[in-house]
Amino acid sequence: MQYRANFREIDLEALRYNVRLLRKATAPGARLMAVVKADAYGHGMVQVSRAALSAGADALAVALVEEGETLRHAGVDAPVLVLGATSPREAQGGVALGLTLTVCDPAMVESVGEACRSQGRTAQVHLKLDTGMGRIGARNQAEVRRVLDALEAYPQVRLTGAFTHFSDADGEDPAFTLEQFRRFESLTAMLPPGILRHAANSAAIHRYAAMHLDMVRMGISMYGYPPVPQELPLRPVMRWCAEITYVKAIASGDTVSYGRTFRADRPMRVATVAVGYGDGYHRAVSGKGAVLIGGRRAPILGRVCMDQLMADVTEIPEARAGDQAVLLGSQGSQTITAEELAAWAGTISYEVLLAPTGRVPRVWLHEQ
Repeated sequence: MQYRANFREIDLEALRYNVRLLRKATAPGARLMAVVKADAYGHGMVQVSRAALSAGADALAVALVEEGETLRHAGVDAPVLVLGATSPREAQGGVALGLTLTVCDPAMVESVGEACRSQGRTAQVHLKLDTGMGRIGARNQAEVRRVLDALEAYPQVRLTGAFTHFSDADGEDPAFTLEQFRRFESLTAMLPPGILRHAANSAAIHRYAAMHLDMVRMGISMYGYPPVPQELPLRPVMRWCAEITYVKAIASGDTVSYGRTFRADRPMRVATVAVGYGDGYHRAVSGKGAVLIGGRRAPILGRVCMDQLMADVTEIPEARAGDQAVLLGSQGSQTITAEELAAWAGTISYEVLLAPTGRVPRVWLHEQ
């Protein structure tokens, strides 16, 4: 039972709209993979996956076999790529669930192959190539050759794709991204014809049409926050709201919240909002950010508490207990974006979207 009016609205029609826009912006013939890892960047993996597929996505990407398992148990039967490196345990689960697994070296191929043998199944894998991210992947021709040799020993394991990840596609200097792409093309030239090659993340979708290849991976842009300047009218999908629980008048000289970091220099009206860092609202926003009340910006006063924060409503005389405060999203003509909230907190929009805790339920709008 949810008693607090503290929740996230997830607009699935906005998500479908974004997918359709990204589909139009993708090179002809390139497939569209929706990245739904980390519970779809906090938006709800099952609901987002269904919406993205209905709007034209061809496949899904997750980080963990457990995430793929959630999708399969929810009845999602679309292709699902597990982006992370495959351990023997994950190979067993991924093969059983019909997930596409990532391999980087012969040991991973062997794990998938043995899982296929023990289960009497076949499996698809994609080869991850490390062209400069420095995370996982085969790095040179010799390492790619060893993977190909390992695949020959396991005919039940089909290599159906190869991919890399750009480390700086949203940076100002394109030189390293172009070098990563050159390395990727060189290494994929060793692979059998007909496999899916994919390199473009959200930033590269917008910046580098020549890198769309056979498939692109839409991540943060699908949720309405493109990581680079671009012209598509993408819509933020998440809105976070909480409730004003108390409004009071304070005098000049009064202090607000822990540490007494805010001291009023005039008589003020202060609203207490039932949200804090226990809900995932960043404490680092203390004294820097604002919330929307009555369609206007109400600056946050003093430190954000675990369960509450205080905001200046002196210029919003109609503000009352029970009114809605918007922490992320729009109210009236005003909007607080994930990028703006991230700037206040000293982080990135991805972390802002993922930050709300289990105390903040989601409401999905426009489910089909």
